[in-house]
Amino acid sequence: MLAVERITKRFGGLVAINDASLSAGQGRITGLIGPNGAGKTTLFAVIAGFEPPTAGRVLFEDIDITTEPVHRRAHRGIARTFQIMQPFAGLTVRDNIAVGAHLRHRARKDALEKAEAVARQVGLGGVLDRQADGLTVAGRKRLELGRALATAPKLLLLDEVLAGLNPSEIRDMIPVIDAIRESGLTILMIEHVMQAVMGLCQHIYVLAEGRIIAEGPPDAISRNPRVVEAYLGHGAAARRRGSEASHV
Repeated sequence: MLAVERITKRFGGLVAINDASLSAGQGRITGLIGPNGAGKTTLFAVIAGFEPPTAGRVLFEDIDITTEPVHRRAHRGIARTFQIMQPFAGLTVRDNIAVGAHLRHRARKDALEKAEAVARQVGLGGVLDRQADGLTVAGRKRLELGRALATAPKLLLLDEVLAGLNPSEIRDMIPVIDAIRESGLTILMIEHVMQAVMGLCQHIYVLAEGRIIAEGPPDAISRNPRVVEAYLGHGAAARRRGSEASHV
């Protein structure tokens, strides 16, 4: 579905992404993890068309979309959520989601029907007429997800959709994400909630200082020394091995 090939992104003298490659298989959830400041959101911005790469290319369904603008990628079926939620505060939940639905539905009636269906899908069916600025953080997260889903994407880019939620809210959101994948969508997700990443993703990439340092299934990633070092610092992998050995 998606292939990112040797992407580099520079901002002046800062190299935010350095020769990074990854792919997302159709109908799967692929994770992108890494420490804060690793370049994950910048890589999402390149994939979605918000930032042009300095080098490399992005392929979607085997078509080179590297130079295509955001709206063309949206029409192809790429949608993303944002870490910082910015709903249309003066609009209802229904109308916020309908904004996304208008990408595929010109008629107001059709867009509203789509919005209601998506609202039920993300757990907002009971608050369709509530103002967006009256939602809780968890509600706004669901609304952000709903607006993206309303565009009828093939590939959904989720940027820390679980951030800021308490454990109960995270448990409630995980089945929603899994159900989206079961409906046939391909998902690439940035996330720091490791329990969710390990439970949802079939394959994980790890980005550190702009480079992909590891990839593989969740179990292998959780035991990879380079990943442990990237998150916990130099010597952490050795300390962890020593701790595990002392408990044998």
